[in-house]
Amino acid sequence: MTTPSTLQGAGLGLRRALLPELLALDTGAVDFLECAPENWIGVGGAHGQGLAQLAERFTLACHGLSLSLGGPAPLDHGFVRQIRGFLDRHRVALFSEHLSYCTDDGHLYDLIPMPFTDEAVRHTARRIGEVQDALGRRIAVENISYYAAPYQAMSEIDFLRAVLSEADCDLLLDINNLVVNACNHRYDASRFLVQLPPERVACLHVAGHYDEAPGLKIDTHGASVQADVWALLADAYQYLGPRPTLLERDFNLPPLPDLLEEVQHIRNLQTPVKALRHG
Repeated sequence: MTTPSTLQGAGLGLRRALLPELLALDTGAVDFLECAPENWIGVGGAHGQGLAQLAERFTLACHGLSLSLGGPAPLDHGFVRQIRGFLDRHRVALFSEHLSYCTDDGHLYDLIPMPFTDEAVRHTARRIGEVQDALGRRIAVENISYYAAPYQAMSEIDFLRAVLSEADCDLLLDINNLVVNACNHRYDASRFLVQLPPERVACLHVAGHYDEAPGLKIDTHGASVQADVWALLADAYQYLGPRPTLLERDFNLPPLPDLLEEVQHIRNLQTPVKALRHG
């Protein structure tokens, strides 16, 4: 099993609507791009050519949407082989998926949270192991945002730590999801953060959310990053070091310069930590 090359710096989500502007972007404007392979596998024409050009100029990461790592149905090994081909073709530095499930008798078109049980740990870890073996690489799993909690025989942090250990995989830590969950489920995000195993955190995500009411946040990926997410990201750098960090924005896309300002803010938070650790 190969270990993917290490991402660095600050990245931006690759969305088709941004493709023309990204193709004209200076190489140094972002350190990496991230896409969902489901949206690009088998895509030809101008879009396929554009992706290939970007993969030549920028380091590429991939964030999967539909493997359903915790799901009850058998893994789709044909689709996993397609993903491996895509990752190999574009020399993808990191592949991640969600610690959740999204299929049963077909796709559910949502990320369903796992029950926090020993049985779910074993089931999910076994499937992650299957995926890692099939892809020939370590993967990272992402902590998802959730609203209705399934059965919890253990805490979220204990479940997450157990899956990482049992599967021997890495973590994509979504800072926005952590802020959202901590608010909605009444726990301390900072305490959660420092219980994570730093050696397993491969990458971070930040995104926007919507404050529906006091004590209720909705994960949207459709707005600018809020102050509480920036603050926790700064704390994460102090604890983890300046891990590679991606800005996610899925809809209500602003002009690209506005997104690049947020990417630059990530870099600004990383810089003093880099200087301190290398000084």
